[in-house]
Amino acid sequence: MAAEGSQLWAKDLPLHQAIHRFTVGEDPIDDLNLLPWDAVGSAAHARTLAWHGHLPLPEAFALVQALKDLHGEALAGKIEIRPEQEDGHTALEAALVERTGESGKRIHMGRSRNDQVILALRLYTRDTLVQIGLQVADTAKAFLALAARYKDVAMPGYTHMRRGMPSSWGLWGAAFAEGLIEELEALQGLLGRLDRCPSGAAAGFGAPLPFDRATMASSLGFSKVQRSPIDVMNSRGRHEGAVADWLASVAGVLERAFWDLALFSMEELGFVALPDAFTTGSSIMPQKRNPDVVELSRGTCRKLRGQAALVHEIAGGLPSSYHRDIQLLKGAFIGTLKTASGMFAVLPALLEGITVNATKCAEACSDDLWAAHEATALAMQGMPFRDAYKIVGKQVLDGSFHPDRATFGVSSTPDLEAPASELQALAQSLRDRQSAWNAAVELLWTAPIAVFSLSNSNSSSPEVP
Repeated sequence: MAAEGSQLWAKDLPLHQAIHRFTVGEDPIDDLNLLPWDAVGSAAHARTLAWHGHLPLPEAFALVQALKDLHGEALAGKIEIRPEQEDGHTALEAALVERTGESGKRIHMGRSRNDQVILALRLYTRDTLVQIGLQVADTAKAFLALAARYKDVAMPGYTHMRRGMPSSWGLWGAAFAEGLIEELEALQGLLGRLDRCPSGAAAGFGAPLPFDRATMASSLGFSKVQRSPIDVMNSRGRHEGAVADWLASVAGVLERAFWDLALFSMEELGFVALPDAFTTGSSIMPQKRNPDVVELSRGTCRKLRGQAALVHEIAGGLPSSYHRDIQLLKGAFIGTLKTASGMFAVLPALLEGITVNATKCAEACSDDLWAAHEATALAMQGMPFRDAYKIVGKQVLDGSFHPDRATFGVSSTPDLEAPASELQALAQSLRDRQSAWNAAVELLWTAPIAVFSLSNSNSSSPEVP
């Protein structure tokens, strides 16, 4: 039998050990990621209870101070969630009771584990997303730096894995920077939809006591309240799916770069050399250097698509409100965020260490790459393009085509200033969000705890409860 009475819902009834292990699942591990944010949300909840007079001021103060300590300990990995405690919420409340006595038993008034976990997940997600966004911005910056270093180095532009037109490393690097900038713009909208505080929804039908949800939201740095308590529950999986889809979309931008680098670094092409620190050797072939980081990153892009599909599958096909199936979302979703962050963390250094072999690239730029330029030049002189196309095509076939490369040039020079400016603004926007949220959390620990008189319900609420 499992330890009885350890769970928040325990009613002194027996619990089979195997059933306990199955229902608990990976929560004691997954919830370690949420514990710091559960402490933050609980501090805001304690302040809001005190604001309404549901919690004596000295007890609220003691709870907030204990939660501040627990927040720091959770960040440092010093808190354990024991299997019999079931989840992080139980471990946190048990720690509060141990440190504050009877006050710790009052913290759950007016809330359910349902809105408690959603709030912790929302806080964790927005913070992690901003960190990932800054990693993506650093990667885009590294692509722009590579483009600037080699902007005039010619290379073949490929379609169907065949040489088509002249390109350059400037165009290549700028392309992936532009793609990541688009994804960072999309991230702004994603953070906007997460900018709604779910606290106060309780089990999905509202808290059974007066509760100022707007004040609670403001104290946590949210600009809005997620108004419908039923929608709060229904949004489990919806928001996680949107985040996972965004990560998969970013991976879709990068996957092509990884493919290109794997191909361009082959001995037969030799366009680029990968930094030695990002390659490994063979266990039997002494001469081998394998592009493991590039290949693993390419595989990770596919993994992120699979993880997004898993998130959608777990959350799909459920009726309104909370159902235990949704517990499985936590591990799948947190795993997706960790997968993405782990990959994005190494990419700037990889790109900074790449060297381009201009000689090899030039050797691959044969005359036929300028065939479209020549046909277009003839058409601009008045010849129908289709006739010019046929004439140049015949010249290429019979070996008489010798374009004036100096006239046509290599390719259009990429604009690197505009994307750099946009990237800087997007990164600054993320840092501003992060600073605002950090400031809100700091106020939770340090601002005085006020009390709101229910008999004076027309009084305006302060910005910090």
